[in-house]
Amino acid sequence: MRPKADKTVAEPRFCAVIPTYNNAGTLMDVVRRTHAQLDDIVVVDDGSTDGTAALLAASPVPVAVVRCGRNRGKGHALREGFRRARAEGFTHAVTIDADGQHYPEDLPRLLAAAREDPAALIVGSRPLDHANMPRGNTFANRFSNFWFRVQTGIDLPDTQTGLRIYPLAGLRGERWMTSRYEAELELLVASAWAGVRLRPVTVRVDYPEDRVSHFRPTLDFLRISLLNTLLCLLAVVYGWPRTLLRKLLR
Repeated sequence: MRPKADKTVAEPRFCAVIPTYNNAGTLMDVVRRTHAQLDDIVVVDDGSTDGTAALLAASPVPVAVVRCGRNRGKGHALREGFRRARAEGFTHAVTIDADGQHYPEDLPRLLAAAREDPAALIVGSRPLDHANMPRGNTFANRFSNFWFRVQTGIDLPDTQTGLRIYPLAGLRGERWMTSRYEAELELLVASAWAGVRLRPVTVRVDYPEDRVSHFRPTLDFLRISLLNTLLCLLAVVYGWPRTLLRKLLR
């Protein structure tokens, strides 16, 4: 990792945060390709048991590793990655999944958008009609997009993507987000309610044959449904009034 930055420097400083759990078949390819686009990488090993630790120890490119003693979930892994990024003086965290579905080669476009608008949360938007996107994922994505629009009034093409750039100083919802898969949706909703600009950037997607996914269609869809119910209630008493007040005070 690079030395901590002087806080007086306004230039954004980016690092990649890659949460991983038993993705040994795809992780190092993601790390290598990400490093070709961005020098600094934090990998959060969320209790992997498949040899991930050994692969990271022998990594041909420099990475900072945060290890969790047991699997705690993607939300927890992201929180740990954000904490490490802040401690190293980075202003923005570029998140990318370790399962190989994202193209690290798309990062320059996301980074350009973040440099143009440093306070915005940049959201990589995948084509939800991609030929080999799992049907359960497609349905969950469209379902989540609909409820996000209800909760925030914002039409976002992909609310489930893991390819994003978070402005760490302006991140909202981190303290109370859940520790599991649906945490990324919470971050988007909380950021929207706080007035953070959400900027979608079109990205590619692929699902390699050796991809290991921990998305559980039935259980995770149930968790997303329960979360959306709670967020709709919060939208009525908090999110919508706050958004309206902000518009009136402009």
